[in-house]
Amino acid sequence: METLSNIVTYSLVHATLRMSTPVVLATLAAVISRQGGITNIGIEGIMLFGAYFGFVSAWVSGNWLWGVAASVVAGVVVSAAIGIVHLKHNTHIFVIGFAMNMLALGGTRFLLQQMFNVSGALLVDKPVTLPILRLSLAERNPVTASLFSGYSLFELLAPLLVLGVWYVLYRTAAGLRLRSVGLHEPAARSAGIDVYRVKMRAILLSGVFAGIAGAHLSMGYSSMFVENMTNGRGFMALAAANFGGGNPIYAFLGCLVFGLSDSIAIRLQSTGIPAQFVLMVPYLVTVAVLTSAMIGHSRRSDAARIARKLTEEIQGKEIRGKANEKGKGS
Repeated sequence: METLSNIVTYSLVHATLRMSTPVVLATLAAVISRQGGITNIGIEGIMLFGAYFGFVSAWVSGNWLWGVAASVVAGVVVSAAIGIVHLKHNTHIFVIGFAMNMLALGGTRFLLQQMFNVSGALLVDKPVTLPILRLSLAERNPVTASLFSGYSLFELLAPLLVLGVWYVLYRTAAGLRLRSVGLHEPAARSAGIDVYRVKMRAILLSGVFAGIAGAHLSMGYSSMFVENMTNGRGFMALAAANFGGGNPIYAFLGCLVFGLSDSIAIRLQSTGIPAQFVLMVPYLVTVAVLTSAMIGHSRRSDAARIARKLTEEIQGKEIRGKANEKGKGS
């Protein structure tokens, strides 16, 4: 009980939000592309490019806004390459996505060695980080300070972005067109929707959010760039998007589960549990969440098939009944 009381404290709330924010931003990228019928495997690589160029640009310019802008530009450029190769040249999204992930992993390592003559991590004397928002009233008490103060910029903006993406997807004409393309592409094309343009916009917009996720990772979550610092968060985002069925609000709840598991895993390291087992916790949770999502999707598909069969049987009986009535009347 003493160990449990040391792990589950009021500071766990702040830690969960802090750990989940990079995954939330990446999940929004995964949700947008998923709604367009595309599983963007390259989110991991886009985040890594965004983290590198954002951190370096902010340090060179001395302004975090330039860093975020560079991350967004990097995300859009990489996403445009993925979109062109996938949509225009009919390359499988998994192939180009994994290729981009490998390019980001090797490319950022190469840039570190060529530009700064370092390997592993880039540490600078005065790193430029995202602003941290503090409430003077909350700072008077350690509990309120932990719950309501000391959050980085995107840790506060992430829930608002989730609501904004949900509104665009389910309350606007643009969101309706995107979901139509993802649900049934031939029907969307027959309705006059430019499928190529809608999918390309979805990929580019997913690149924007993945780039911001990378910027937060190197400038908000930490104050350095480390090789492969995404550490599978892009794949966690894909799992969260599948868990939420493409709904950003449900996916956000899945991200909180990941953030909570990460926070608990870090605190478990002080309990004497071998580090190898502790580091497995977030990934085991990811597998469990993805498995539950797939089981739920399978059950919903089975229910939909049963409903269609019942509808067809009812319609068939009605048609046969009408035919019999006409036969009797004649």
